[in-house]
Amino acid sequence: MTSNITTSETISDEIRGQALLIWDYHQMRHQVRPCDAAIGLGSHDLGVADTAIDLYEAGMFPVLVFSGGNSPTTRAVFPRGEAVHFRERAIERGMPAAAVLLEPEAGNTGQNITYSRRVLADAGITPATVMLISKPYMERRSYATARKIWPEAEVVCTSEPLEFDAYLKSIGDARLVLDMLVGDLQRIIDYPKQGYAIEQDVPEEVLDAYEALIKAGYDSRLITS
Repeated sequence: MTSNITTSETISDEIRGQALLIWDYHQMRHQVRPCDAAIGLGSHDLGVADTAIDLYEAGMFPVLVFSGGNSPTTRAVFPRGEAVHFRERAIERGMPAAAVLLEPEAGNTGQNITYSRRVLADAGITPATVMLISKPYMERRSYATARKIWPEAEVVCTSEPLEFDAYLKSIGDARLVLDMLVGDLQRIIDYPKQGYAIEQDVPEEVLDAYEALIKAGYDSRLITS
């Protein structure tokens, strides 16, 4: 399950340890259980789609929305849009087309959830429980966003069940993953102040690792304005 990104970079044990602290923090470790609907959050990582398909096949939900347009990290990999490619993957793997809804416009996590909720409503579905399927390091941010903008829904977050080193190998680009880890943590810290997400406690050791990775140059996904 890879994104077909092949750039690689060797990271030191110190950098790996700092990244692992942030990786562990990002994962919510929710107990996966049946939900009324699921949303697969678009990204560069096709493992999101495959995980969503596996969960559907396991009977975890009856309907799935793939959500996402494009971004600088996905345009070359998924030129027709993240959600379009994810849905094609699901149908290729045997999911019935009627069970895979499409939301092809979202450009951020808030839009993923808001627009997918609208797609579900248009299909006559008002879920009380929603499973959010994301990259492993995006679980906490998707949870914080959903709790802010869809508080009446009970949210279960999950992702591809890979350990950190296996995930780096599956993506094939350590710098991309570390940049994303740092960028997602910045959003967890800053977005509550902007009204985009609920507040999350961030342990001091995670904040220290975050500052260290920024100082080491893992900063391409930071929002600077």
